[in-house]
Amino acid sequence: MVEQVALRSYDTSLDRAGLALATGGLMGGLFAVLLVLFGGSWSLLPLVVAFIVGSIISAMAIIAIGGPLWLICHALGKRGPVAAATVGAVAGFALFLGGQTYGFGLFDMPVSDARTLLFRILSGIATSLVLAGFSAAIGLAMWRVAYRRVV
Repeated sequence: MVEQVALRSYDTSLDRAGLALATGGLMGGLFAVLLVLFGGSWSLLPLVVAFIVGSIISAMAIIAIGGPLWLICHALGKRGPVAAATVGAVAGFALFLGGQTYGFGLFDMPVSDARTLLFRILSGIATSLVLAGFSAAIGLAMWRVAYRRVV
């Protein structure tokens, strides 16, 4: 007996895409608040500023970095939750690693020996992997808001 596997297809609309972008921005703002809290600041003003600035910068990064990657996935028909989490993780990993390694070595770095540079790169990779997990969660949440299954 041969079973037919129904292909899952997902569709979105412009209003759901806008809500997904807002969701991603808000989640980025909440993540910024958590970082400020872990940094030891419990005052209201720094937390509000972290939320606002984190939300705006997260939304801009989602549009500038994740947007083109997701358009490629969307055009290829890869619109599922795995694709969304993967795009979020890859975009977040590249963004954070580039930020910690002076633009992958393209910008002036402090003078250091080879061993120090090696540990800086390894530390950047480890930190970026953790932050890629948060980015994948944001991508997955955005996917959940934006897409509905086509029956």
